[in-house]
Amino acid sequence: MKKIHASLIAAATLILILSLVYGALNLYSRQSTLPKGTQLAGWEIGGLDRDEVRSQLEEHLLNLHSITLVLMTENNAGFKLTMKDAGITYETEPFLQGLQSLSQGSLIERVKARRDFSPSWDLNTRLDIHMLQNLLNPDWEKKTFGTPVNATRRITADDRVVYTPEISSRQVDWPAMEQSLHAVIPKDLSQLEQLGSKVITLKVPLVILQPPVTLKSLEKEGIERKITEFSTSLGASGPGRSYNVEAAAKAVNETILPPGGIFDYGKAIQKAKKEYGFREAPVIVNGKLQPGTGGGICQVSSTLYNAALRSGLEIVERHNHSLPVSYLPKGQDATFAEGYINFRFRNNTGKYLIIKSTVQNRRLTVKLFGTFPKNVSYKVESKIIDILIPADRIVNDLSLPPGTSRVLESGKAGYVVETYITRLVDGQPVEKKTLSRDVYRAQKRIILMNKAGTSSTVLPEVSKRPLLEDGVSSE
Repeated sequence: MKKIHASLIAAATLILILSLVYGALNLYSRQSTLPKGTQLAGWEIGGLDRDEVRSQLEEHLLNLHSITLVLMTENNAGFKLTMKDAGITYETEPFLQGLQSLSQGSLIERVKARRDFSPSWDLNTRLDIHMLQNLLNPDWEKKTFGTPVNATRRITADDRVVYTPEISSRQVDWPAMEQSLHAVIPKDLSQLEQLGSKVITLKVPLVILQPPVTLKSLEKEGIERKITEFSTSLGASGPGRSYNVEAAAKAVNETILPPGGIFDYGKAIQKAKKEYGFREAPVIVNGKLQPGTGGGICQVSSTLYNAALRSGLEIVERHNHSLPVSYLPKGQDATFAEGYINFRFRNNTGKYLIIKSTVQNRRLTVKLFGTFPKNVSYKVESKIIDILIPADRIVNDLSLPPGTSRVLESGKAGYVVETYITRLVDGQPVEKKTLSRDVYRAQKRIILMNKAGTSSTVLPEVSKRPLLEDGVSSE
């Protein structure tokens, strides 16, 4: 009997204990206040009611999003907007989920949630930089900082090379902008009252925006000064020839030749043909002058040839005319025959080269600008080595008295010419070499003669493929 009584007492005691424990756990889990010592981003919330914390948190976030952010540029122009408009928002979801876990689930789950509730919570900030990028867009940058302007180089009327520096502008340094924003974003709610009454000022980080062409890049090309100048006279050239010389000169003018680049006169003629066209003027066909299109264009190639020689440039291709020209000594001309003969030279100065070519006061002038030693110059000399006597061409003419003859064309002598180039340093010759050996063919003397008993025919000549010099095809 005593044993039964003891068992009943033990059972009742156990039930009482369990009831007390359950009641205590239930009271523990149902507390509406937060555990002591809890902080949210520096805000002491331990012992505060959960609903009160939620309400105050919403108010705090509203105040945070409403803080004025002033973005200052280098010219002290202010750009005002709220933190939220700047793309700055706060994420409190982990903390709110923690709060919710205190009042949801079974007793054991609520007890565990309260027991394990973190004493320290942070506000997670989120920055959507695209919102600012839409405001501080390229159009805003151009309006605020202007547009970059290329550096320029011009050659004055007195042949000075003048440089104008570039004008740079600015653009937003977005990686630095993100870092700066993260640094000023309020993260401590304990100072919210102070933050809410202040304006946060941030200087917009900028980078220099350079134009494609800078003073440094232009100067690096090495156009320092006028290297040389060479002129020839148009003499008694008619309107057609004068026009053709000027058209070819325009096509050559302002040519920029990079280091190692090859100037191709044929390409310049194609440009002149397309942009200006050519007029009728005497051309050379198989060693004889006759009417044609483009007569005079070789005066430009010949003048340019002489300028190139006096700058020590490497001549890649050059041929003399079949006939001597009046505007240059024999041996110092450079002919051109479209599709057959070209004039080309290479820029071996190691820097860029600019060609200026103009016609003024009936003189064609070619100037070269670049980098060249001031104490170095070149002298060009030509010497007639041989004079070629013109051969006779007999043409039978029955209109003449039998056995008589007369000279129809007197013919012209030809020449063999050697040209030499001398390199001078400080005015003293240091090297002389043969530049070319040119042959100007003699023009035949044509004699009309009546040979009794023969027919009136021209003695056969070896046929030659027509070669048009100093002009272009009329196609």
